[in-house]
Amino acid sequence: MEKFSVLKLVVSVVVIMALGAAGGIVTITQITTWYAQLNKPFFNPPNSIFVPVWTFLYASMGVSFYLLWNSPVSYKKNRAMLFFVIQFLLNMAWSLIFFYFHETGWALAEILVMWLFILLTIVYSASVQKWAAWLLIPYLSWVCFAAILNFAIYVLN
Repeated sequence: MEKFSVLKLVVSVVVIMALGAAGGIVTITQITTWYAQLNKPFFNPPNSIFVPVWTFLYASMGVSFYLLWNSPVSYKKNRAMLFFVIQFLLNMAWSLIFFYFHETGWALAEILVMWLFILLTIVYSASVQKWAAWLLIPYLSWVCFAAILNFAIYVLN
């Protein structure tokens, strides 16, 4: 691990949280309209749970990215960072597909690809900086739940 860098840490967390919030803008406009009208499974959490969960997850992702960025240069680090960026872009795209385009089936297919890239990020991160990988486990867990929820909403609608 390189020397601790406050600047890299702040940039990592702020950029991830800001991009996550930008994706949330599409979501928020649909919660009380389109999403409210959908048939949802019994295990659908209350809407109030999503903002605190995603805030925690994006903060964890930001710290994870910092730990990777602040690690010595290597092929595995570059691969982990590439997979991180891909899974994050897929994360942002899911919100557009599901909430903006209302394509629950395509969103389900997309979230499965996102899940795979999160897993690849974790695997490569573990070989670079263990904590970078561990910090992504809650995110992977939530995406597993979100995929099941997405599937249920697709089937019910």
